[in-house]
Amino acid sequence: MWTEKDNQLQKSYVFADFITAFAFLTKVAILAEKHNHHPFITNVYNKVTLSLSTHDAGNIVTDKDRILAKAIDELSV
Repeated sequence: MWTEKDNQLQKSYVFADFITAFAFLTKVAILAEKHNHHPFITNVYNKVTLSLSTHDAGNIVTDKDRILAKAIDELSV
């Protein structure tokens, strides 16, 4: 579930291993390019954390973030 904290939508994912986590990140990267909206990403071994905010709107959560979050949720994990 995405949570809104500090003017960001945030969500963490835990995978079986680093390769699976990285494969997910590749899908997120392609999706982010299609949306022309890019998350802040951290990846440590099998854990991926994504944060979304709209920089050109003053670093707040906008519909642009909610749309990308929904699209990320629809990726096959």
